[in-house]
Amino acid sequence: MERADDERTLVRELRPGAFLAPRPLLPAPDRVRIALVNTRAGLLAGDDLTLHISVGRGARLELVEPSGLVAYDHRGGRSRWRARVDIAEGGELHWDARPFVVCDGARVTRSMDVRLAAGARMLWRDTLVLGRSGERGGTVRATTRATYDGHELLIEDLDLTDPDLRELPGILGPHRVIGAVTALGFRPPGPHHPSLMELAGPAAQVRLLDTVAPEIDAELAAVWEQWQNGRPARVPSLP
Repeated sequence: MERADDERTLVRELRPGAFLAPRPLLPAPDRVRIALVNTRAGLLAGDDLTLHISVGRGARLELVEPSGLVAYDHRGGRSRWRARVDIAEGGELHWDARPFVVCDGARVTRSMDVRLAAGARMLWRDTLVLGRSGERGGTVRATTRATYDGHELLIEDLDLTDPDLRELPGILGPHRVIGAVTALGFRPPGPHHPSLMELAGPAAQVRLLDTVAPEIDAELAAVWEQWQNGRPARVPSLP
């Protein structure tokens, strides 16, 4: 994807894979909108889903996921989900990801690699759910690496492969839903959420934990709207 001379954003290539197919949506006035549509069930044992997203200089892209992704019982096997995001100078990506559900028996490795040039921006909403209703959830290790202008911005290794360990107090406890809105390449406008964490560069994150998804979804949706549109949103009061 790149910016044309007449200031339009042009899509140069949309390549479907075994799991997802990119589909153009009606564009917003200032960006191209692409839906990532599931084409088959997954993740199953042995699956390896790889995404490569490239946003050119000055281009603006919004990724929409109509449905979430479910990692089913792998019956002793493993699966992998990987995303590589490259954003050139002045480019911008908004990715409102749907929940990633890790069912009982699933064993998943998930990695996100983001490389932003100077002046590039990315807004990412992400929800990880350990198990369907009534399940404890399988094992997942999620790593995130983001760089800005060649410098490390966010490095995270979330190891949730041991259910007994992750359920200890001070880690996840009884919570099985982990949701976050992450701004990379910029600091979002206030008022600030009580759980806001500002990083050591132009970046910030709000991460929430809960036992069920609806409460997190509503709260993170307000943060997403504020950060996406630059408008103040309702900030929950502290107890």
